[in-house]
Amino acid sequence: MEVAENTIFYKAIGSEMDVFIHANKLKLPLLLKGPTGSGKSRFVEHMAHRINTNLITVSCHEETSATDLIGRFIIKGAETIWIDGPLTIAVKNGYILYLDEIAEARPDVIVAIHALTDHRRELFIDKLGETIKAAPNFQLVASFNPGYQKGFKELKPSTRQRFIALSFDYPAAKIETEIVSTESECSQEIAQKLVAIGNKIRNLTELGLAETVSTRLLVDAAKLIQDGLPKRLAVHIAVVEPLTDEPDTIQALKDLCDLMI
Repeated sequence: MEVAENTIFYKAIGSEMDVFIHANKLKLPLLLKGPTGSGKSRFVEHMAHRINTNLITVSCHEETSATDLIGRFIIKGAETIWIDGPLTIAVKNGYILYLDEIAEARPDVIVAIHALTDHRRELFIDKLGETIKAAPNFQLVASFNPGYQKGFKELKPSTRQRFIALSFDYPAAKIETEIVSTESECSQEIAQKLVAIGNKIRNLTELGLAETVSTRLLVDAAKLIQDGLPKRLAVHIAVVEPLTDEPDTIQALKDLCDLMI
């Protein structure tokens, strides 16, 4: 669980900021859809700071359960006491709760947030036998990657229709260059070359990569270059190696990147 405190750089690529402000004002659940590293989490952190509200982020995984979100009893000394989970804390205090990669979580998580995503705005804590009305400023935001493990871990239509939704994708080359340069403090020339590499690999669909080059990976490569690591090595370890373990594909990508950098 992370609580956002400081401002964070985000470059808008459309009307997503306006959508978020209206959704927050109306307290509508918001779903962010898009590939890994396309700025979903960064966007939520930036907007929480922009509207001056507290944000609790939960990175969901296959073991994330409703108990993890709602809370549990623990033994403290000779007593058994209840500890609120991040969802309960956000509901009671009127924070934004961001469930990152919600489709990765166990099905009971969806059940837990069910009544929070409609007109009731309630959280039922079965272990306490209590129902809590969400504080006026509470908002639920979730994200998922539609292309990841397609057919295995997807949100049901009945769940998706409880949210308004925004689609994210990798930004246009000009904007992505600005992001890479700003985040890493590297030159425009280096940023442009890295973005060109990223776009080239993204278009190589024949490689069958499970995930393609994210803006995050390009920023990491730029930071390494800016810190003095040789350009080719930086691209190899920050862009190529995270994408695949197949030796032939790695070599092909390295050869491509060497030519372009």
